[in-house]
Amino acid sequence: MSKTAIITGGSRGIGQAMSEKLGELGYNVVINYRSDSSKALSEKIAADLESKYKVGTLVVKADVSKYEDCEKLVKATVEKFGDNIDVLVNNAGITNNSNWIDITHEAYERVIGTNLMSALHMTHLVLPHMINHSSKDSQCVIVNTSSVGGMTGVINQADYCASKSGLIGLTRALALEFAGRGVRVNAIAPGMIMTDMLRGVNQDELNALAATIPEGYIGDVSDIAGALAYILTAPYLTGQIISPNGGFVLQ
Repeated sequence: MSKTAIITGGSRGIGQAMSEKLGELGYNVVINYRSDSSKALSEKIAADLESKYKVGTLVVKADVSKYEDCEKLVKATVEKFGDNIDVLVNNAGITNNSNWIDITHEAYERVIGTNLMSALHMTHLVLPHMINHSSKDSQCVIVNTSSVGGMTGVINQADYCASKSGLIGLTRALALEFAGRGVRVNAIAPGMIMTDMLRGVNQDELNALAATIPEGYIGDVSDIAGALAYILTAPYLTGQIISPNGGFVLQ
């Protein structure tokens, strides 16, 4: 029987790479996006997955900072693929890059809502569709996309760091709560990864960034997709924070 995975923020950058990895691993993939500008990209990813890997896909627009939109996302998944959900990847994330004096409360509430509250909402709604059919031999998996920013401080990123640190706490608590019940919960904490945001930085700034990383280069989205694949296929792994960061942060 085919398995189903939901990924929030699955249309760009790290999210796109993880969506593609899920399809490669044989999952039906539910790709969530928020902005209208991501609709066509999400649909193209879905079409490519169906063509290349012969899996089912579903594309759902939802602002996962809102509980009612998360309900819509989960309902659409169940209606298309059935009551069992095997994988949830809480990947939706944004940042403000603002100092803490000038930032508005609306701005940091948006970051906390998108990065942290979305994961609380989605796990709350998806877990009933996992716990009722999972077992030691047929595990379900939740993966939260945190950041090295959740492990250490970053200037002008207080709200972002708080949200990503919160995901680490959520990961560890849920891993303990559902240990032995067929649901594993882990997190990925990426370091500096080449995404659209870094592509806009000039070459000198990129080189300066790379020089701060012990491995000497900025990571690729495939590094994060690879970490996801490992987590999904490692039955003894739960409550862990996997951080592909080139040695930038040591745990």
